[in-house]
Amino acid sequence: MTTTPETSAQQPWEPALSVRQVLGLERVRAGQPEVVAGAHRLDRPVRWVHVAEAADVGVMLSGGEMVLTTGVLLAGDEDKQGEYVRSLDRAEAAAVVLGLGRAFPAPPDVMRRAAERCGLPMVVLHRPFPFAELTEEVQSRLLRRKFAAVSLSEAVRTELTGLITAGAPVQRLLDEVARHAGCPVVVTNLAHRVLGTAGERAAVDDVLRDWERIARQAGAGSADGWVRAELTCRGESWGRLVLCGYRGERAAGRLLADRAAEALVLHRMLAGDGTHAQGTGGSGGIGGSWDSWEEQSARSLLTDLVSGAVPARQLLPRARAAGLPVNRRVFVPLVVREREPARPARVLRRLGLPGIAAHLADDRVAVLLSLAPDQDARALTTHFATRLRSETDPGNTVVAAADARADWADVPAGLREAQHVADAVADSPAAALDLPPVVRLRDIHLRGLVRLLRDDPHVQSFAERELDGLLRGPDQDLLPVLRTYLATGRNKSRTAQLHHVSRPALYRRLEAIQGRLGVDLDDFEQAASVHIALLAHDAQQG
Repeated sequence: MTTTPETSAQQPWEPALSVRQVLGLERVRAGQPEVVAGAHRLDRPVRWVHVAEAADVGVMLSGGEMVLTTGVLLAGDEDKQGEYVRSLDRAEAAAVVLGLGRAFPAPPDVMRRAAERCGLPMVVLHRPFPFAELTEEVQSRLLRRKFAAVSLSEAVRTELTGLITAGAPVQRLLDEVARHAGCPVVVTNLAHRVLGTAGERAAVDDVLRDWERIARQAGAGSADGWVRAELTCRGESWGRLVLCGYRGERAAGRLLADRAAEALVLHRMLAGDGTHAQGTGGSGGIGGSWDSWEEQSARSLLTDLVSGAVPARQLLPRARAAGLPVNRRVFVPLVVREREPARPARVLRRLGLPGIAAHLADDRVAVLLSLAPDQDARALTTHFATRLRSETDPGNTVVAAADARADWADVPAGLREAQHVADAVADSPAAALDLPPVVRLRDIHLRGLVRLLRDDPHVQSFAERELDGLLRGPDQDLLPVLRTYLATGRNKSRTAQLHHVSRPALYRRLEAIQGRLGVDLDDFEQAASVHIALLAHDAQQG
């Protein structure tokens, strides 16, 4: 990828044809055009066509004109010929077209050399050619392009405004912009970190593969189809939207980018006022804060990593573009069960730990730390978990982790392992009793195994058969008592304390449970069987 985004100054609002496109028109080819100077500048935009014979024509131009002349007022005066070309260059004319025959039988060397020095395309017409036909052809094409660009702009504005009014998430807006543009769309913050993308996934990944270098070259010269619009609210610029490789008309691209930027700013303002605080849809909504844009970017990446729907190596460009260090790093996958999903990301920032965090589903938050090989991954993971748990009720926060991964390709499996651990302990009474700051696979023992097997029909049948007397009975409050009793290692005192009942009251409930199930809970094997069935039942319900 070698192109860079264009700035507003490089892209005029008016529709334009390039000098090369004008020379390729059928009517122009009839005049046998020949480029005699400035051949490397033929992609300059032509905003208008102007017929002028006056030697001081430059003062009448505003830039971007293709000037047509026969040179009748320049013949025999080389000083005028050179100054004529220089004045066109000072006025930023797009090109000069000289009709041969009336004043010059051949391209005048003075004009040709001056044009070459200035980098001004100079074209001669070897056959007599009515300039009126050329101006009519070009002007009509420019007007049609302008009308098409304005029509597209208004259609996009209406469509995006309708989506915002309907409460659509910002990802839906970006998807629509990408559909109209026919190219990838990228939203970044001012540091070039990618916050949102839309378009065909393969094309987006290709753009992101070298994004930082490309983005930092913005405005460093001409570009091929890269159109950028600033995201500005109340006089403050807070991001950019880029159409990457737009192949339509330049004016249409500028208008499309500007309409998209207006829609994103409006969406942000409305969300900030609380009217669109949470969107709907497969990608999840984006609120008004800037953090929510970063959350969307992290969520998209982490969701694809966890699901395994996209090979990990194909997600590397997105991870790099999102600001996650990936070269020569060690990755620690974590899943946090937390009632305030935004907290893990805030703790990461406070501790200065490189990584990303995103709310995936329910109360699950995926976290991926990216550490240098010489850093103590276990110590930093524990530090993060301890700080997170210190800011809330530790009994309601579970930090599950997989072992550190040195290979990016192993990250998806690590995230799934951490998710499995978090889910296995989330609803357990033991979670409130004696959890380490960071829970790992080895800490969940039998509970983890049962959760892995929860979808097996034999396990489901076993759980239903063992617990049938309680599941069908009217006293559903007996099931929590049984769960706590078994989770505490059949500790009657602790179970009575946790359920706020007396020892005699607990004994009566245990007797009722044994009678319903037809088991003796003092018998280790029978108690173990009931415990396994209860673990399977809870895993299936979860």
